[in-house]
Amino acid sequence: MPEQSAEKSSSRSYRETNEGRRGRSAIDRRRFLGTAGAGGVLALTAGCLGGDSTGDSASVPLANRDEIRIGVLASFPNENPIGRSIANGAELAAKQLNDGGGLDGTTVETIVKDTEQKPQAGRDAYGELIREEEVDMTTGIFTSEVALAIMDDMAGAQVPHITTGAAATQISDKVKNDYEKYKYHFRTGPLNIHHQGQLVLDFLETRASDIGWDSIAVLVEDIAGTEGFSAVLDSRLGELDIEVVMNERYSVTTEDFNPQYDRIENNGADAALVYMAQNGTAPVLQWAQQRRPFEFGGIHVPMQLPSYYEAVKGACAYGVTMNVATPTSEITGETVPYADAYNEEFGGYPVYTGYTTFDAVNQYVSVVQEGGDLGADAVVDGLESSSRSGTTGTVEFYGPDAEYPHDVKFGRDKVWHLFQQWQPDDPENPQAGGTQEVIYPDNVETASYQSPPWI
Repeated sequence: MPEQSAEKSSSRSYRETNEGRRGRSAIDRRRFLGTAGAGGVLALTAGCLGGDSTGDSASVPLANRDEIRIGVLASFPNENPIGRSIANGAELAAKQLNDGGGLDGTTVETIVKDTEQKPQAGRDAYGELIREEEVDMTTGIFTSEVALAIMDDMAGAQVPHITTGAAATQISDKVKNDYEKYKYHFRTGPLNIHHQGQLVLDFLETRASDIGWDSIAVLVEDIAGTEGFSAVLDSRLGELDIEVVMNERYSVTTEDFNPQYDRIENNGADAALVYMAQNGTAPVLQWAQQRRPFEFGGIHVPMQLPSYYEAVKGACAYGVTMNVATPTSEITGETVPYADAYNEEFGGYPVYTGYTTFDAVNQYVSVVQEGGDLGADAVVDGLESSSRSGTTGTVEFYGPDAEYPHDVKFGRDKVWHLFQQWQPDDPENPQAGGTQEVIYPDNVETASYQSPPWI
């Protein structure tokens, strides 16, 4: 598959980059051996890093630097394409910036570390970026569990960070509850869990009747942050003209979905409304292979992958998911050119984290270039007032007094995710190939919704 070739290429680049940095890392490791343990950077307060590091919130003039160093927190278990897209999105942004001459001669370098999707491994990776690589900012992180584990380390390091994969509102709650401590954290995407829930409700209010979803069964993966999604749905589903026949949360370790599917079927639901992030393939396969008499959609992270249709041999046909973008969705003038450039560079299209990470690097660099200052406080001020047309919409951040400070702003004129449906290219032979068609909102719609032929 194209996505696989992209992963292999980028993995080689990651190893080669770190081999070339081995001499410098050994020196930095000795320098910081007594400062903080391998498990975190809580001991790193402002000024501990020394030199030109933005860990010191004082002014760091861009004119004094010949390189900006960006730490990338990705995750690569089983060559995870979500983690790979984080790394590739950052690297492509840096390459384009450098090919364009950098920032008045200052180049951009990305240093990728593997969080392994584990909280302690994430802390270790973050600590290496801060202590050994002396990065000017960090970006990435797929799971909310890892992001929450690193928040105190970010506060201690005082290095700007932009999250590009984790969606839990508990992350922005920390910024709200102790702004001065956690103000270095921002999020370009995806929309936080609360706003994702609001968007699902808007989709249902706008389209459910048209596509025949008059009754639904809610099925939500029980992982960090999804309580907020369930809470939003529970608070407003009753206002919609939709019957909710079942509402359940399930363990992320669930492999057999027959009990849940039997209940959905026995309750006569038109559709299963799902939130599935870390364990989504088993339920898709069982739904499709058993030809269950209900439709399937909501937020399903694996279905967001451009290579997913081929990976599951068309089992996701007619499934619906929210997504930040697709390779052909013209959300802004930046979306399709970025997707095409990514495909040309890596031999496959990006997952959602590729879009949000590309936007994060460019947002940060534009702030540094405009302000001429790498100092952490200057960057925080610049990001708070920044506005940039990115690949997923107009990227702006909520201010300190907002409900979700430093999260990307949610709105039709800001960032408003789309809903896609996997539609087979040949309905008579679904395994031959499929396309991510946008069915909502109207301004980026590429096709009308199709019901599974067995319904």
